[in-house]
Amino acid sequence: MASPTSFPASGSRSKKPLGKMAGWLRQALSKKPKEMPVSQEISPSDAPPRCPQEDTPSPGLSSTASAASALPPAPPQAQEGASSSRGASSSRGASSSSSGGRWSRDYDVCVCHSEEDLAAVQELVAYLEDSSASLRCFMQLRDAAPGSAIVSELCRALDSSHCRVLFITPGFLRDPWCRYQMLQALSQAPGAEGCTIPLLTGLARAAYPPELRFMYYVDGRGPERGFPQVKEAVLRYLKTIS
Repeated sequence: MASPTSFPASGSRSKKPLGKMAGWLRQALSKKPKEMPVSQEISPSDAPPRCPQEDTPSPGLSSTASAASALPPAPPQAQEGASSSRGASSSRGASSSSSGGRWSRDYDVCVCHSEEDLAAVQELVAYLEDSSASLRCFMQLRDAAPGSAIVSELCRALDSSHCRVLFITPGFLRDPWCRYQMLQALSQAPGAEGCTIPLLTGLARAAYPPELRFMYYVDGRGPERGFPQVKEAVLRYLKTIS
């Protein structure tokens, strides 16, 4: 029985003649291999430029570095002068900030009084301000800022003064506002001895306010009315804080 596909017999395959194959082989072997083109080799001129940061520093940096290395170090004299100037300025700042003493507040004396005694208080203030000590006084009817609250202005004046002079008279004892001034002055500096100075004028010792019974007062009787004693008491206190 015959197969559906038939293969050609081995003798029927087409073959090239042996002579032709041998000639083709000799011809292929006799040919020289082609040389590589020169264009494939990269010449130095055709090479891409190299990034300057990779090999050499930039001209600006190199010049700056060379200039910095060429500069000599700062002389010790200049450094010492700079440090001394800084020390002087810091010492000036420390002295100005820690001036303290008398000039740490705006007033030396705040005089608390009644309106009935305005004329006598003006004489006391003139005596203290015109003396050789040139004491700085605050008198509410003269130095209070217009439009400000009365209580706030009193508290501000007491805070801004080293000493408080209580001008105690019959009018002082009758005035509730004067009593408030006295209590406020005592509460502002309860432990400061010598900063509250009572000046008793026109009253007997029995009328001395009980709130001040632990404080010595200045007797306002006599031709000088106790003004020199008040001045000496203020100067004595100012020495304690200088």
